[in-house]
Amino acid sequence: MGNYKELLVWQKSVDFVTEIYTCTKNFPKEELYTLTSQIRRSSISIPSNIAEGHSRRSTLDYIQFLKIARGSCAELETQLIISKNLNYLSLEDFQKLSETASEISKMLNAIIIKLQTGPNS
Repeated sequence: MGNYKELLVWQKSVDFVTEIYTCTKNFPKEELYTLTSQIRRSSISIPSNIAEGHSRRSTLDYIQFLKIARGSCAELETQLIISKNLNYLSLEDFQKLSETASEISKMLNAIIIKLQTGPNS
């Protein structure tokens, strides 16, 4: 199974966390313990679940953790929409972050499908 750090989706999602922190640092201070915190936790959940699932060394466990990571992507996309609607994110930042979240979600889905269908497919 190799090392999770070699996975492109893990690398991309770690970089994504940095982008999220950069874009949320100027959110209103009153959002620090609410929306800002929730967005950051959702983004951190993605690479964390990829790593934890991979480290379980069980295909079924790995798939479950990848699904959790994919769910965190959907949660994050919802929070980004809310942030855009509140004018906390520029349209440009929103589009960039949404595209990255969508790409990561698609990558996770591809891995899940591959693992579910087995190595010989």
